[in-house]
Amino acid sequence: MEKFTALTAIAAPLLRINVDTDAIIPSREMKKVSKVGLKDGLFAGWRYRDPVARTEDPDFVLNRAPYRDARILLTGLNFGCGSSREHAVWALHEWGVRCIVAPSFGAIFYGNCVRNGILPVVLDAARIEALAAQVEADPSRPVTVDLVTCTLTAPDGTATGFEVPPADREMLLEGLDPIGVTLKRAADIDAFQAADRDRRPWIYLQPGTPAA
Repeated sequence: MEKFTALTAIAAPLLRINVDTDAIIPSREMKKVSKVGLKDGLFAGWRYRDPVARTEDPDFVLNRAPYRDARILLTGLNFGCGSSREHAVWALHEWGVRCIVAPSFGAIFYGNCVRNGILPVVLDAARIEALAAQVEADPSRPVTVDLVTCTLTAPDGTATGFEVPPADREMLLEGLDPIGVTLKRAADIDAFQAADRDRRPWIYLQPGTPAA
């Protein structure tokens, strides 16, 4: 998984509440279980006037420059609610989104973000609206998100702290999934198994092998 330490990038304002995973990627766009080939279906119900012909709606934020290149998404309450489909996070990541800033997230979606290298940042709605106003006034001015210091810096230089659970922060900073975090303790695991094998050898017998 790609590490996340700090990111300075264009931020796109999508200040809608209760954006569910079916809006992020409609079920009709999920044609395979894969992390690639999904970005064209991202927000398909909103990005396209005709989802079949892929006729873009020029009023949708991600269809406008420079937001097409946004890597940070500013959004509303309860982002990523609805079904648990991991395709929603895969589609966002393939588009290029590495950080989503919202007042709250769907719980499963939040976990899927962390496990796929996207940083979910929780800030209050008023602060996000102020950020959105700045990027709308001058979309070319970037926002910086620093996971090392847990600060978000607005285009005007104002810095705001945020909190990330320690285990989630570790996974993102080191580019590890939960299995990777566990394998950091491989030596301890091997030592435990060796000691346990001495204490309880019968546990490790292969089926059909008589006990000594």
